[in-house]
Amino acid sequence: MTDKPAVIEFLYELWDANWDDGPLGNYKIHQYPITKKTSKRIYFTLHGRTGFVDRQRIEAAGEIYYGRSRRHLHLSPPEIPGPAKRPSLQQLRQAMADAHPDRGGTNTEFIAARQRYERARRTA
Repeated sequence: MTDKPAVIEFLYELWDANWDDGPLGNYKIHQYPITKKTSKRIYFTLHGRTGFVDRQRIEAAGEIYYGRSRRHLHLSPPEIPGPAKRPSLQQLRQAMADAHPDRGGTNTEFIAARQRYERARRTA
């Protein structure tokens, strides 16, 4: 008789290790073991304490905000975000044209778009 080891399931959290210093992107994935599943709730252990989330909501969306500890919990490991891509000069030029007051934009939007374009042009 062979007993299969019990599969341990987890809830996952994308955690930024530098959360207090701003978005530096030093991400880690924390996992919290699921201890019990019912038709309405999923129970898990978080730092030695038991918590639960609404099963239908997390299964429908794939994630849920757990307000007791202010965390976003996921059913599967979330992807670690990469660095944001900088827009090309052509994209910035198009955004500047779209923000022009003659095309329905405002003076403020156009000035901000032009400043972004000029700044990118100087660094390119």
